[in-house]
Amino acid sequence: MGRDRAQSRSPDRTRIWEAGAVSEPDTHEPDTHEPSTLEQGTSDRYTSQSRRVGDVRAWVNGVRVDATGPSLAAVDHGITVGDGVFETCKVIDGVPFALTRHARRVDRSLAGLGLPAADHAVIDAGIKDVLSDEPIAYGRLRYTITSGAGPLGSDRETSPLTYIVTAGRTAPNPVTAKLVVVPWTRNERSATAGLKTTSYAENVVALAYAKDRGGDEAVFANSVCNLCEGTGSNVFVVVDGEILTPDLTSGPLAGVTRDLVIEWCREEGVAVRDEPLPMSILTRATEVFITSSIKDVMAVHAIDDRPLPAPGPVTAQVAEMFNRLSRERLDP
Repeated sequence: MGRDRAQSRSPDRTRIWEAGAVSEPDTHEPDTHEPSTLEQGTSDRYTSQSRRVGDVRAWVNGVRVDATGPSLAAVDHGITVGDGVFETCKVIDGVPFALTRHARRVDRSLAGLGLPAADHAVIDAGIKDVLSDEPIAYGRLRYTITSGAGPLGSDRETSPLTYIVTAGRTAPNPVTAKLVVVPWTRNERSATAGLKTTSYAENVVALAYAKDRGGDEAVFANSVCNLCEGTGSNVFVVVDGEILTPDLTSGPLAGVTRDLVIEWCREEGVAVRDEPLPMSILTRATEVFITSSIKDVMAVHAIDDRPLPAPGPVTAQVAEMFNRLSRERLDP
């Protein structure tokens, strides 16, 4: 027992379970035993995952790797406690959109977690690598930065950051979406409010809740019952012909597409107000749309059981504007 506790204090002395076996850091002779049922099951899961992720290209700390194979330390804090940040960019014909804005936001997220600044030359090398193959006509680029190897608890050790870059094709977006309001709230005063962290379990649960009820995206209120955001999107409403969206003090992530919609609308003379909005505004809105790096501007055809025109005239105008300007300005 005492030996195990001593090992847990340092990542390089931690006993590791992988693919059904416990390993020690010292050297052993190769094991030639037949695969156990547990090991075979793990292998089957890897095969199933390979089919699902298909053509995903992956790069970890300077090395191109199999996206479904083992490539991270088992004690990486991004795995054990979700201590990391990430960015997702749309890719069109092999070219990622708005890379500079995503780079600025990842810096803000790292600073918010108290982690060292990212080495953007490393990130750029990973992006170049995964996009160097046959151009992706329409897809997703994601890069993740974790705090690196750490103890099994929440405390950190000084460790080099882990860099992960992936890219792959993405299915076309649906034309419109149904939103489902979930019974859980976002904490706009949380230590990680407004940061794009890898701790996404809350979003996974909320999105599953929405999909179980026929939805495409979940919507959160914040702790004071104001409208906050979706699991991976920002929410805009149209009331009396005016576009409104929750302000950042309400707790949403400062989405890159959100920011561009606000900036470009104002540039083209379309008024947008960002301010605290009560959840009841969803019952008064004549149009609703959501924005994200992959969804762009997506009209909402229903919120729970309330149907909405999709796209309404204002949403159609915003979507056309965004499509036009995003083609003209690849790194706005």
